[in-house]
Formats: sequence, C-alpha cells, structure tokens
Amino acid sequence: MPSLKDIRRRITSVKNTQKITKSMKMVSAAKLKRAEDAARRSRPYAGQLDGILNQLLAGVSEDAHPLLAHRPVVKTGWLVVTSDRGLCGGFNSALLRLVERELRDQIERKLEPGLWAVGKKARDYFTRRSYSIKGEMIGVAAAPTSADATRIAAGAIERFIAGDLDEVVVVYNEFVSAMVQRPRIERVLPLSVPREEGSAQVLLEPIFEPSRDEMLAVLLPRVVENRIYHALLESAAAEHAARMTAMEAATSNASEMIESLTLQFNKARQAAITKELMEIVGGAEALASA
Repeated sequence: MPSLKDIRRRITSVKNTQKITKSMKMVSAAKLKRAEDAARRSRPYAGQLDGILNQLLAGVSEDAHPLLAHRPVVKTGWLVVTSDRGLCGGFNSALLRLVERELRDQIERKLEPGLWAVGKKARDYFTRRSYSIKGEMIGVAAAPTSADATRIAAGAIERFIAGDLDEVVVVYNEFVSAMVQRPRIERVLPLSVPREEGSAQVLLEPIFEPSRDEMLAVLLPRVVENRIYHALLESAAAEHAARMTAMEAATSNASEMIESLTLQFNKARQAAITKELMEIVGGAEALASA
C-alpha cells in the first residue's frame, strides 16, 4: 500500500497537470473562436467563386485550359492536412488511418500515389511506415494564411500541368461543431466542367470582358488556391475544437482522480491514526498489568 507521502505527492502532481490541461482548454477555446470565424467567413466567398466558375465553364470543353484536363488516373497527389502538435484526441489518427487505407488500395491497383504532408503529425506518421513523402510544410496548420495556400497550390498546379500528377486530392478534418470533426477527401485537380442537365438551354449567353480564355487563366488557379485555403481553415478550426474537447475531458478526469486519491489518502491516514491509537492503548494496558 502506498504511503501517505506517496499519495500526497501524487495528488500534487495531478493537480499541477489539471492546471495545465485547464489552461490549454482555455487557450484552445480562444483560438477556436478565431479559427471558426475565419472558416465561416471563407464559405460565402468559396460559394460565390464556384458560382462564377460554373457560369464561366458553361459550354466549355475540357481542353480549354490545362487545369480542366481529365486524364486516366495513375498518379494521384495526396495533400494530407494534420496538426503539428498532439493532445487533440483522435483528430489526427482517424484521418491518417483513412489516408493509409486509400494509399494501400491504390498501390494494390498498381497506381502511383504521392504524399505531401501539411503538419508534423502526417510527416512523422508516414515516415515511420516507410512511405515516400514528396514534400512537407510544417508550422502552418494551426494558423494558415492565404499565402500558405498559394504556395501549396502553385506546387500542385505545376506538377499537374507537367503531367507528373493526374489528380490532386486534399484530405482534412472538416469542422462540424466543437464536438464533431469529420475527415474529408476532396479533389482539387482537375477542375470539373459542369454538365448540362436534361434539356435545359441557356437563353442568354453571358458576355465576358476580358475574354473567357483570359478569365479562365486567372480564375482557375484562384479556385484551386481557395479550395486548399478553405481546407486549411477547416482543419485549423477542427484541430482547436478537438484539443479543447480533449483538454476538457482530461481536466474532468483529473478532478475524478484527485477525489479518488483524496479518499485513499484519508483512509490511509485514518488507518495510520487507528494503528497508533491501538499501539498506545496496548502499551498502556501492558504498563497497567505490569
């Protein structure tokens, strides 16, 4: 049975840990608010951009721009977005297991997947499993900027146009709520030309100024950048939410452990006092009978 000193030391240790987890919860809650606002603000812009894109691509063939080219998929670029730090529950593990299953499936079908890691956890996970990582970006997952998305998109676009990749997908945790984060796989390249539905006809064809081709050259890379940026923002909000939830659970568990240890300490202290009293009474009786 542990001594009173050991139990007291353990209670102090758990209390110190609880202070840390409580502080981390409060920090994550503050960061979550900012990240959630950023993710929500990006959604209307993304929706409007997709609307303009659909209007611009109406009646356009896939050879109108290199980013619209659909080829037989042999080489897929996997852009995996995770966190740089841990202590966020199953935020990273569920997503990484999903990606690994997809990679194994592609390898079994004799395809050639390529990995790009955004976040230290993705890099470390696949490095330990001997996967070849084509590129990495560390230190941007918790607070991404549009410049980060532009750099990532530029590399993906360059490889896609060069034919090094036939498809680019981004895998990230979508922020649903503070309690729910959902892994999601989204294709960002090639961009899709909207199909005509039924026998609907366009009554008025829009007039573009400058020309449609010039607008495609500017808008299509911007759409890819925006989709990657939106994925980064969603992942950042989901990370802070997952860490806040995990730290709240850890703080609650620490409280329960402190109560249990305090009860154990009181029982041990009571037993020690009872033993001392019995020794005193026994000694007194021995003196009285002598």
